[in-house]
Amino acid sequence: MIARLLHSLLGELDVIVERDPSVRSRGEAVLHPSFLAVLGHRVAHRLYLKRHFALARALSGLVKAFTGGIEIHPGARVGRRLFIDHGAGVVIGETAVLGDDVTLFHQVTLGATGSARHLDRRHPRLGDRVLVGANATLLGPISVGDGASVGAQALVVTDVPAGGSARAPRAVVRPALRRAA
Repeated sequence: MIARLLHSLLGELDVIVERDPSVRSRGEAVLHPSFLAVLGHRVAHRLYLKRHFALARALSGLVKAFTGGIEIHPGARVGRRLFIDHGAGVVIGETAVLGDDVTLFHQVTLGATGSARHLDRRHPRLGDRVLVGANATLLGPISVGDGASVGAQALVVTDVPAGGSARAPRAVVRPALRRAA
């Protein structure tokens, strides 16, 4: 039991060192907001499963305050080795499901569309090895397949197939207008 827990914690630290080039060691990774967010979520999720909803929410709120705004609802199911780069403004809803080795950048929202509370799943499901770029918004009970990617600024409301991608339109860059002298 303790060996399995230690192995899991080391795996979470290793993924931060692996995916964030500014982090050079496990010791530095302990200070990364992603580690605190994932660790806090694991504890809050266990409390949630034991129906200690208020305590789970309180812990989730505390973690959000300490991580600069990473909000993972205690009911969300999160796979192994989740990495949240920069983290500020990340929101993961109650019925979201994340596979293993998912990477999220800052200001990602995995949210609902305001659908009825009685539905089983209101939030996105992400497969294994999914990458979601900065400020992307994924809404509703959509699925993003294994190995797919979602680009920065994308608004995704339909399924993304395995290995596929969803991209926002690029900015249009125009030359400066010349002023008459």
